[in-house]
Amino acid sequence: MAENLMTIARGQSIREPPLFDDRNYTEWKEHMETFTKSLDFKLWLIIKNGPNVPKKVVNGIEEEKSEDDFDDEDMKSVQQASKARHILLCALINSDVYKEILHFKTAKQIWDELENRDRIKNVNSSTPQTNDVEPRSDQHNGPNFAFVDKTGNPKNNDFFKLCVPLYKHALEGNWEEAKKILKKDERLKNAYIASGWPTVLHIAAGAGVGEKHVHFVQRLMKEFLDEGDLLLEDYNGNTAFFFAAAFGSMQVVDLMLEMNRSVANARGVKGFTPVHFAALQGRCEMAWHLYDITKPIFTEDDWNQLFFNCINTGLYGLALEMAEAKPELAYARDYHDETALHLLAKNHSDSCCQSPHHQSHTIMINPGMKQEVVYQLVNSLWSTICKTSTKDDIIDIISKPCQPIFAAAEVGNFGFLSELISGYPSLIWAKDEKEQTIIHKAVKYRQASIYNVIHEIGCQKDIIVTMVDTSGNTLLHLAAQIAPPSSLELVSGAAFQMCLELVWFKEVKKIMPPSFIKSTNSEGLTAGELFTREHTQLRKDAESWMKSTAENCMLIATVIATGVFAAAISIPGGVDDAKGKPNYLKKPSFLVFAISDAAAFISSAAAILIFLSILVSRYAESDFYKSLPLKLIFGLVALFFSITSMMVAVASAFFITYYYDSDWVPGFISAFVCLPILLFIFLQFKLWYVIMYSTFYCKNLFKPDKKMLYVLKD
Repeated sequence: MAENLMTIARGQSIREPPLFDDRNYTEWKEHMETFTKSLDFKLWLIIKNGPNVPKKVVNGIEEEKSEDDFDDEDMKSVQQASKARHILLCALINSDVYKEILHFKTAKQIWDELENRDRIKNVNSSTPQTNDVEPRSDQHNGPNFAFVDKTGNPKNNDFFKLCVPLYKHALEGNWEEAKKILKKDERLKNAYIASGWPTVLHIAAGAGVGEKHVHFVQRLMKEFLDEGDLLLEDYNGNTAFFFAAAFGSMQVVDLMLEMNRSVANARGVKGFTPVHFAALQGRCEMAWHLYDITKPIFTEDDWNQLFFNCINTGLYGLALEMAEAKPELAYARDYHDETALHLLAKNHSDSCCQSPHHQSHTIMINPGMKQEVVYQLVNSLWSTICKTSTKDDIIDIISKPCQPIFAAAEVGNFGFLSELISGYPSLIWAKDEKEQTIIHKAVKYRQASIYNVIHEIGCQKDIIVTMVDTSGNTLLHLAAQIAPPSSLELVSGAAFQMCLELVWFKEVKKIMPPSFIKSTNSEGLTAGELFTREHTQLRKDAESWMKSTAENCMLIATVIATGVFAAAISIPGGVDDAKGKPNYLKKPSFLVFAISDAAAFISSAAAILIFLSILVSRYAESDFYKSLPLKLIFGLVALFFSITSMMVAVASAFFITYYYDSDWVPGFISAFVCLPILLFIFLQFKLWYVIMYSTFYCKNLFKPDKKMLYVLKD
């Protein structure tokens, strides 16, 4: 475990691929395969077997389609292939590997090339050279090889008698047992005790943050080690301090700093310092703790690497501190030639850790938003760029390799766009390679908060809504296209997804000039025709779901109606044969029974009629906008009322029948009649929420409670 800690960098989110720095390919390969399968198994098949290349037959000869000939299935196939390639490229953090791999056009080619590189490397490493395998090329402060040779193989039986149990005790934090072993042979205190060349201090420092592990390190340093032992390096050139920093063991770090403060400035694999690894592992407090100690020795590469590590792992507070201390970081670019703004455009989660400085020192941003550190960072970077660059330089900076405003619009990063556009309003008119603005992106990806900016620009919106992209699509055509799966999944159930799509289409239609509503795109389709074609399958799924729900609910309502009708004609307590009246007619419990039974029958009958009207509906597109959702709401309300009334009738019947003989029976039954009612509410709550959200709340998406454009008052 210890020797592999720093060779595979893991992201702090299940959505981020494991990073590959050209070390430990086998472990990275397994991790990447698992990650890809968990994301989408189809992506793994593309990486493993290659993409499905769209082809056509011309004069009996099969050839690849051009992009202009792609149909919807072809586009989806190519999109999946591009996504698979993108994932692999994003995982490559070694610039040399990235440059060598970049020219490969498919994910399978990249995957095979990485496999081939590793195979060649293994062949070279297994070729007989000299007797020893050397560590990194620069000066290496290595422990002694008393128990293992330089290849990591045991030299004698002492390895199994001493090193193996010592390793286990260090992992467990069992100091008393480890101390006994160390006393048997003092060479163990600074000897390699496993492959990868870790010492007992390396193992203990990275074993955990619990009290017993801290105690283990404290006693080991006090009784056996001197300050020079803290600088001993493993095979990768990492000291034990790196392990403590990466695991976030603050007490262990402080103990080591107290003995030898220079350990914080020691450089390990890739020449990075411990603070870089702490940031890479998302150890916020640790990164802050080491930042002030280490920054005096930072090179330009150190500043850039730590800055991007902080952004990638969400340590925005530290990234903001660095950006204020070194403004030129606003122009820095990572291995993928992206600036910090490019990275921040895609991610808008706030950091969980700030320094005391930034808790009292706040950069003012949009007053209508929560003052999150991530947007303060965006504001700082953007202000630096705008103040120190010309108009052409600004456009050039944010246009390569892509424009971050469009990435932000796609994911709905409102705060990011608010800062950029408020600082440079002309960005509203910026277009991508498809001649689409951020408003077009917002409609295409169903980002209502971004789309609402169109209501803030006055009559200028009349110009944007008339813009046509390279495919001849107007803004309404983009609303007519089916939403991406991530946007559709905001609501569950095909019927409510159809409702949400209709809400978007009708909202965009309101702002379109009449002459553009009937305009056709490059396929010769109007927006209405495109909507029908794109949503054919969704409408069928919605119809099937609605019918199935109505049939099941109608069956339940019918059973209730039958039961309560039978209860009404077989009166509890019986009838006086002489007078023909119920025996308990004048009792309050009988009155409750009569009213609740009648209410249950009437409401269940109403539910039957409502669900029947759903079953015989025509299921046109417009029906899913209001008619069918409202019918379903009223039907479920009637069904719920009938169930509640039926349970009240049951409880009152028990009171009538058993009250005089057994007092506890009716009371006990009455208490439990609430259980089915509560169970119905609990099990159907999600359905209720989705119905209310899609029918009522979604229509309020276009009534914003905050503005994107703002001006701070002095």
